[in-house]
Amino acid sequence: MTIKPLSDRVVVKMLEAEETTKGGIILTGAAQEKPQVAEVIAVGPGKKEEGTVTPVTLAVGQKVLMSKYAGTEVKVDGVEYIILREDDILAVVE
Repeated sequence: MTIKPLSDRVVVKMLEAEETTKGGIILTGAAQEKPQVAEVIAVGPGKKEEGTVTPVTLAVGQKVLMSKYAGTEVKVDGVEYIILREDDILAVVE
């Protein structure tokens, strides 16, 4: 099954959280921060305003920095994704 987002929504897959600190301390699952960097999996066609469609500026495969608690979590074929609006994405990570 594939996910095709509507309007200005974006489907992202979270990247793994850091398991060790810079000092080498191994973090348990409860001590790890929720990751904010994700990979774009799919993008919608864009937001419709006054009869015109403003396209989404993101592309599949880009890594993005998103708001910590943004979006809706969904599980498809055992893989967890987050569907969120383009406005909830803060930056592109290069």
